[in-house]
Amino acid sequence: MADETIGMQAMSRVLEVASFEELMAVPLEGAVNAVVWRRELEGDFAAVVAALPEGEGMEMLDEDELLELPLSELGRQAVAVIREDLRRLRERGLEPELDSVWGELRDAEPGVVPTDVYSFHVDSATAEADTFLCTYHGATSEGLANDEAVRKVDVPEIRAALLAAFGGADDEGFAEYLSEQCFDLHYQPLAGAKPFVFGVGNLWRVAVQHPGSRTLPCIHRAPEMPQGAVPRLLLIS
Repeated sequence: MADETIGMQAMSRVLEVASFEELMAVPLEGAVNAVVWRRELEGDFAAVVAALPEGEGMEMLDEDELLELPLSELGRQAVAVIREDLRRLRERGLEPELDSVWGELRDAEPGVVPTDVYSFHVDSATAEADTFLCTYHGATSEGLANDEAVRKVDVPEIRAALLAAFGGADDEGFAEYLSEQCFDLHYQPLAGAKPFVFGVGNLWRVAVQHPGSRTLPCIHRAPEMPQGAVPRLLLIS
């Protein structure tokens, strides 16, 4: 279970800001690999989710669909908040999307190292990029301090199992295999690690692993969604 507060290890890497402009301006470098704009949002986001047609897995929503929902004034207020977030990010040249999440998106065959979003992982890109996240309704993403985790491919028994599956030597070819399968992006919490929650309504900007990055990528994961869990309403870019 993730802690509601950010532990001392993570506090050195997470910077809190008071506006969207600050969120965009803070450089992700040195110790800082995540920025959060904490917010108490107005509107009834539960009503927005309740008005959506029930889906399976993850469904991408468009703004026209939101505007056509039969909502109360508070529901329409929530839609206005979401649309404003989308507008802000698009004006910065980003391509945010809004998703409703109705169930877990597990690997069909998880293998030695599951690579689904419920495993602690970092995002990667071939060019400079950041990830933006905001949960408007439902359980939220969790983060983990880099000092409280180890890459799964560096855990001896996991590496040995992956090497056996690879069927070759622990050389450059094996490293390429780990990268191609995204195994090297997934992390295992150390004993005593204390994950922290991103929180409802907060807009996060987290560091991605890419060439030229000036900080470590932010380790995070999606929350587990057992049968009957409240659907999530999530912005991601």
